[in-house]
Amino acid sequence: MIEIVFATNNSNKLHEVQAQLPKRIKLISLKDIGCNEDIPETQNTIEGNAIQKVDYIKKKYNLDCFADDTGLEVEILNGEPGVYSARYAGPEKNADDNIQKLLYKLKDKANRKAQFKTVIAMHFRGKLITFEGICKGEITENIMGSRGFGYDPIFKPLGHSKTFAQLSLNEKNKIGHRGHAVAQLIDFFEA
Repeated sequence: MIEIVFATNNSNKLHEVQAQLPKRIKLISLKDIGCNEDIPETQNTIEGNAIQKVDYIKKKYNLDCFADDTGLEVEILNGEPGVYSARYAGPEKNADDNIQKLLYKLKDKANRKAQFKTVIAMHFRGKLITFEGICKGEITENIMGSRGFGYDPIFKPLGHSKTFAQLSLNEKNKIGHRGHAVAQLIDFFEA
């Protein structure tokens, strides 16, 4: 059995990732280790934020851990919201406000190409390792679906007719950015 800290306070992410992992990998939450503070995310790249989070946990708690950072990158907006995806409409990190701001910025735009990018950084047995997952798609004009979280109701993956919020968790994990990164994490543990 491998026990590893997943450095997130997002219960949706915790559930989504644990659903993918084999039974022999047990996730430990920040709550489980008594970490109640906000972990800094002050880097200007998605990879930088993921590394900053695991460095923080490793230094403070000396535990093997991994963290992810995810951003939605919209082509016509030069990669916005990117590293600021969670707080795009303000520091409150309100998903509905973020969606409304993005839809407003894309109003009357023909190019709606976008991609979700996830980077997982992991401290494991003295090494720092990163994994990256990308899912290309487009931003819809309207909110569709009630599953998922964040920008899921307005992101339609390439080759699909439904948004992430209309797909089951299993379907999303098979094609999604975080799913691709977690698959690499699993491959690492099974190598």
